[in-house]
Amino acid sequence: MMLLGIAQIAVDILYLVGGLVLGFVIGFFVARTVMTKYLKKNPPINEKMIEAMMSQMGRKPSKAQVNQVMAQMNRYK
Repeated sequence: MMLLGIAQIAVDILYLVGGLVLGFVIGFFVARTVMTKYLKKNPPINEKMIEAMMSQMGRKPSKAQVNQVMAQMNRYK
């Protein structure tokens, strides 16, 4: 009779562990899909975007200026 109770506890623990693993796997794929869609909609700032922004302000940026702005952006991420 006691063996049946221990077996039931073991089965319950297996269900719990299986549910946690399944939840982590599903959560990982959902989070990856959401982040991929977000990055397609809002791409990170690159050098061409900085050059375009400076050109719109009426100045021709040099490579050093673009690199300086990129370094500042990366420092404050």
